[in-house]
Amino acid sequence: MAAGLEEAFGAAGEFGGAQRRLTALLVLLQVYVACQSVLIVLVGAVPQYRVERAAAAAGGAQRVRFLSNFTSIVTEWYLIEQEAYKVSLASSLFFAGLLIGNITFGPLSDKLGRKPVYISGLFFDIVFGYVTALAPNYGIFAVSRFLVGIVNGGMALVSFVLTQEYVGKSFWSFTGSLTNLTFAVGIAVYALLGYYVREWRYLALVSNTLGVIFFLLSFMLPESPRWLYSQGKTAEAEDVMQYIALGNGRERLNLKLKPSAGTLRKDEPPPGILHLIKHPVLRWRTVVLMYIWYVCSFVYYGLTLNAGELGGNLYLNVALYGLVEVPAFPLCIFFIEKSWSGRRRTMMWFLMFAGFACIFTMFLQKNSGLLLSPTLLALCGKMMVSAAFNIAYIYTSELYPTVLRNAGLGVCSMSCRFGGILAPFVPTMKSLSPSVPFVVFGISGLSAGFLTLFLPETLNKPIAESIEELQSPKYRVLKNEKAEQTS
Repeated sequence: MAAGLEEAFGAAGEFGGAQRRLTALLVLLQVYVACQSVLIVLVGAVPQYRVERAAAAAGGAQRVRFLSNFTSIVTEWYLIEQEAYKVSLASSLFFAGLLIGNITFGPLSDKLGRKPVYISGLFFDIVFGYVTALAPNYGIFAVSRFLVGIVNGGMALVSFVLTQEYVGKSFWSFTGSLTNLTFAVGIAVYALLGYYVREWRYLALVSNTLGVIFFLLSFMLPESPRWLYSQGKTAEAEDVMQYIALGNGRERLNLKLKPSAGTLRKDEPPPGILHLIKHPVLRWRTVVLMYIWYVCSFVYYGLTLNAGELGGNLYLNVALYGLVEVPAFPLCIFFIEKSWSGRRRTMMWFLMFAGFACIFTMFLQKNSGLLLSPTLLALCGKMMVSAAFNIAYIYTSELYPTVLRNAGLGVCSMSCRFGGILAPFVPTMKSLSPSVPFVVFGISGLSAGFLTLFLPETLNKPIAESIEELQSPKYRVLKNEKAEQTS
């Protein structure tokens, strides 16, 4: 008897030994992704310096003395005063690259497959990462950060989708949360590397070399069985499911997959980004999700990049801004699986709390004590927006059918990169008032939390493999029946 893909996962195992090994590789990859994403925080750190203007007044060359025990692009290329904007520009170029990578890699992996697009992206990520470390001047450094952004963002997006599509639907929230948790730990790992490697070029080389290990191990990954199934390649999907079943310690399956609803009509072109606009069910979801992703990135990276602006130990601040996210993920896993909270309400409250935490900093003084310090509230805001960002990945994956999942995630990730592009410049608004950056982040979080209410709940709902399933009355009845059975 022909079976559907979810039934095949039930027979092979939803999260057995084989899937743990496959997802472990992709989850640990986030340490490398995190190092590249926040590289500029330490590589572009601005140390204290003294300008000896007397020499310049006497007709000699102006001399700058940096009072630090580390190097950065600032100390090597004297990116201070009128040249200081170049540090934020390099960071924004990286996020502009992420935007392009998210636009291109999502649809490419929907058409060509997850594995080849992922491995190609990781390869070029490593190559351009070495160009960053060896750049002879600022121009090449800035261009390399832009190119790293393109391939890093696209590769990370496809790897996240793979972690979801190797496992049964009931484990999506777990693997998604674990992926984002590892990204947070990766920020702390990068801070630790920076503490011991004070020369910025060596730091960039060490951070990038992590990618080589993951690249070599990635060749053992199979193609996504969900992608194969959505493309009508049922025989290949069956082979991958057999591989998973045997790796999980199961006996060889007597498995025959029935054709996916989305592959019955061969005369139609494969779905693309335009289908997100063309289909009414997906159009409104996409608009709301794009704004939510924009705000999550805007607040997340704004607060992270602001770590270098805080007083105290630079490396400790960066590590804290990563580690403060760790408690957010158990909270996510707990709340999003409860019928009284689910995905939608949980994300709304985390965004709201992040907004309030940032806004309340304007009422506090810098010397108001540890428990009521702006830094502590900013860390709370970072934890809350990290939780919302984590849910956004899981929630968005469930709101799109398999044939458009990468395209949908790509468009949402594209919009969030606009937030990343703007985020490096927000901390500079403290020249108006120290609280202005946090007020901007706070209002953004509150507005995104409100818009979350316009999205449907996906907890205990079946995953659509095709657009036809998403829109058909039969699918909607199935959703209602399954929700009633599990409530």
